[in-house]
Amino acid sequence: MSNKSNIVFTTVAYPIEWSEANALLLIESIRSFGGGLSRSPIWCFVPDFGPKPSKAFKEKMAVLNAELISFEIERDIARFFFAADIRAAALAESMAVSRTDILVWLSSNTIILKEPGDFLLADDRDLGYRPVHHTNIGSIYDEPIDAFWSSVYEHCEVPEDRIFPMKTHVDNNITRPYFNAGMLVLRPQRGLFSAWRDKFFRVYRAPEYAELYENDERYAIFIHQALLSGIILSNFGPDEIQELPPNYNYPLHLYKEDVTSHRPLSIDELIIVRHEGFNRIPEWIDKIPGGEQFKHWFADRRKSNQRK
Repeated sequence: MSNKSNIVFTTVAYPIEWSEANALLLIESIRSFGGGLSRSPIWCFVPDFGPKPSKAFKEKMAVLNAELISFEIERDIARFFFAADIRAAALAESMAVSRTDILVWLSSNTIILKEPGDFLLADDRDLGYRPVHHTNIGSIYDEPIDAFWSSVYEHCEVPEDRIFPMKTHVDNNITRPYFNAGMLVLRPQRGLFSAWRDKFFRVYRAPEYAELYENDERYAIFIHQALLSGIILSNFGPDEIQELPPNYNYPLHLYKEDVTSHRPLSIDELIIVRHEGFNRIPEWIDKIPGGEQFKHWFADRRKSNQRK
């Protein structure tokens, strides 16, 4: 098993208030609750165009010993959903190859509650993942595959024998493999993120997707996640990947929709959570039992991370 010092945490932030606040909350949670991983390097990627990160954000990042790294992306490309995140993830991977055994990619709307020991992948595993939160545009396993997923599999050259049943996180449906792009743990030398970048920018504007985007915006929003799923299936065998426990990447904002047997009775059962904008959290966080220490910490951090 890899040494704990050989993990690097990465995320992306944009120079707007909500994004900076989310990224700070994530990084502070790693430093506060990450246990033996709390001192690991943290890289925060910011796009190199338009407004610059705020002075307060840069100062707090320095105090947290988190490295700000700028990356280039064309403004018109960055307007497409998650395109900039994919570019940043590929850069993180290229930097990590010679600097760490394990790269952890986290959406900035993530909070670490306890040491995420399962990020220390077993020696024979190269990717740790969680399924998507709910089915959304996913492909139900027992139903005929639709044109969208057929195209994704064709573009990604997915072997048919690698398509296995996967249960979504909160709505309990069995889909074809649909991996959550907001939390991934990987060995950077496998080149997953560079393959994702290359495939995404080659095909996301393909004509067969244009009508789907027009009729249902979800296809445009989640094409990045569908192509990621195809790339994983194309590049990793089932014995090389590891599904992380359901108390990782838990969507607090979907707590009321959780119909699974592993729905937590308390926040205290969770290790890593996701949220949809902490400025709106008071509307639902108090409806989840437990976690009083976390809730007090969270309220204090939310207040201090708002721009003055």
